[in-house]
Amino acid sequence: MKLNIAVLAGDGIGPEIMQQAIKVVNVVCEKKGHEVKYTEAVTGAAAIDAVGDPYPDSTHKICMEADAVLFGAIGHPRFDNDPTAKVRPEQGLLRMRKQLGLYANIRPVETFPSLLHKSPLRKDLVEGADFICIRELTGGIYFGDKGRSDNGNTAYDTCVYTREEIERILKLGFEYAMKRNKKLTVVDKANVLETSRLWRQTAQEIAKQYPEVDTQYMFVDNAAMQLIQWPKNFDVMVTENMFGDILTDEASVITGSLGLLPSASIGLHTSVFEPIHGSYPQAAGKDIANPIAMVLSAALMFEYAFNLKEEAEMIRKAVAASLEQNYVTEDIDKTNPKKTSEVGSWLADYIKKNF
Repeated sequence: MKLNIAVLAGDGIGPEIMQQAIKVVNVVCEKKGHEVKYTEAVTGAAAIDAVGDPYPDSTHKICMEADAVLFGAIGHPRFDNDPTAKVRPEQGLLRMRKQLGLYANIRPVETFPSLLHKSPLRKDLVEGADFICIRELTGGIYFGDKGRSDNGNTAYDTCVYTREEIERILKLGFEYAMKRNKKLTVVDKANVLETSRLWRQTAQEIAKQYPEVDTQYMFVDNAAMQLIQWPKNFDVMVTENMFGDILTDEASVITGSLGLLPSASIGLHTSVFEPIHGSYPQAAGKDIANPIAMVLSAALMFEYAFNLKEEAEMIRKAVAASLEQNYVTEDIDKTNPKKTSEVGSWLADYIKKNF
């Protein structure tokens, strides 16, 4: 198969972890006889520096023409620390999601047996935890009208959802529930927010089409608490944009490291595969960042974009082996840490030797 992949390394540790993912993708393609073509494009702070736009038209064109997008990270402290900045790296990420129609972000959360002791939660709480968070990605408060009053002392962000936006993400959630354990948790704040009441009303209507699914409804504050208390009670969770952003980052601690979780953003055009962590600028250029989430995002790419499940499983088995053998970066093992590049090379060598 010919694989046409757009590569958006982005900012901070993005370029370093992307290099490791490409090492792994190259070995997998070599093993399975695939022909892979990479087209690099700029985004985020790097794109602002280069062309003054965090998601230029040239980058969008490359994404639209690709079969899949591997994306690293966006963000830089000079923008984080300047609330008055008119052009920001994150605007590029939001625009990419909107223009590619990426309405669903899928984040699998599962624990690794060899890392249970690294989780801040008790072993009996997290052992066997395995669920999927499906976050609506192109609506809600992140995309609503926003601004400040003339004197700058009043600010507003508007949360808006249409029934169509809610229906398509909920149907995706129900379909995933049907493929897994037929259990779906819809997270909202319907006791306070009108948008959440539309979410719950729509979910109740769609649930009738899926009588086999045990559909549960949970306020977001309760969901945040239960994620930590009983993570194994969840199987498929679906929620709106901001709630999903917060809850999935919270869920990442269950595994023991934010550097382990990948994600897939799917929708109307080219799908994007990215780690859930940020740009981690403090580690940029130091060869210390954990590349595993980026590598596992490549595994999701093989599975979701190309329907190549064997290739995805090769990568996941290599990652599991690296964790079992404690060949990991400093976020997991501070006593004997390996470099970002060393972990990437180890994963590639494992695949080359074992498959």
